[in-house]
Amino acid sequence: MTRPPHTPVNRTVLISGASVAGPALALQLRRHGFTPTVVERAPALRTGGYKVDLRGTAIEVCRRMGILDAVRAHSTDMRGGSYVDADGRTIGELPADIFGGRVDGDDEIMRGELARILYERTRDDVEYLFDDSVAALHDDGDGVDVTFESGTRRRFDLVVGADGMHSRTRRLVFGEERRFTRHLGAYISIFTAPDLLGLERWETYHALPGKLVCVYSSAGETDAKNLFVFRSPGELPYHHRDFAAQKRLLADAFAGDGWEIPRLLGHAADAGDFYLDSIGLIEMDRWSRGRVVLLGDAAHCTSPASGQGTGLALTGAYVLAGELAAAEGDHRVAFEEYEGVMRPGVEQNQRMAEGFVKEMTLDTRWKIALRMFMVRTLPKTPWKNLIAKKIRDDIQKAANAVRLKEYEASGTRRTSAA
Repeated sequence: MTRPPHTPVNRTVLISGASVAGPALALQLRRHGFTPTVVERAPALRTGGYKVDLRGTAIEVCRRMGILDAVRAHSTDMRGGSYVDADGRTIGELPADIFGGRVDGDDEIMRGELARILYERTRDDVEYLFDDSVAALHDDGDGVDVTFESGTRRRFDLVVGADGMHSRTRRLVFGEERRFTRHLGAYISIFTAPDLLGLERWETYHALPGKLVCVYSSAGETDAKNLFVFRSPGELPYHHRDFAAQKRLLADAFAGDGWEIPRLLGHAADAGDFYLDSIGLIEMDRWSRGRVVLLGDAAHCTSPASGQGTGLALTGAYVLAGELAAAEGDHRVAFEEYEGVMRPGVEQNQRMAEGFVKEMTLDTRWKIALRMFMVRTLPKTPWKNLIAKKIRDDIQKAANAVRLKEYEASGTRRTSAA
């Protein structure tokens, strides 16, 4: 029997993870004629998390996905940021464009809002399985038999692991997580709390040797995000789902510190969206094996230090779906092309993250004092635009490191584009 033209083989695709990469991939796969199913461990869509940058190629991907207007309608619209000392006195302020290293066209959105936008555009024609997860996979060469935690068993043509840095899909197919992680010497934590500082589209920073605290409230928010970063040369002993242990580690890391830190940490206990994790990289020689492929942080976490993780997740979803369509479902061709397009940009952003993580947590009071001097004097210096441009140019180079292609909806043609 002859297959109808442009009807892809390997139509059914299981996507593990409903954060950003998963729903973005589902959106594009549906447009290319595939039938995606998304499974998510959480009982409902997770809308927590911190603000994320969308720059360069990621903005173009949002435009092609048809979500750019919605993203811009939910921009954080931050006005700027300031550093304060232990007494709460302002040391220096910078406007948002310099603080974030953004250029015209870049945007910033809360991760949860981006997840919601993608989910709302897919929920009517994509099957979502919440409160469940993948327990076992068996790839027999012709398809993948999947056993879910709920006990359900189903068969799919392809499986995509979009389940984050601690991907179970990766562990089931490629091996233990420790083989692929590289700790960059710091941890990050964030949670929602009352806006104790009376912020409005503003972020306030307090730096300590080896530590950084940031509190911010974005457009339309009545509460605030409390973000903590601290150095730890070695990895800390805890399970990534043991939130009680994580909260104790965070409290211990900032024990005895002043400013508003004790009051801010007091709200961690009851925070429903508490998050703590290593700032680290996922580095793999290959992102696919047989009929299983990894996407986003599961394949190549660049860590929050890069500021590009969400953008790379969106871009990867667009590329993977496009390559599957262009190959008319031939996963062997599509997976190779997907990795070939994405890997150079991923590696460039991972190298950038290695340098930035040290800048996030300066290790001596002298270095902090020098940083504060620069923050205080930069707005008054005649060369401020040159300094800001250098920062923006470095970030933009990484943000545009993936060269996009144009993918026809039918999957019949694939052309290079700047």
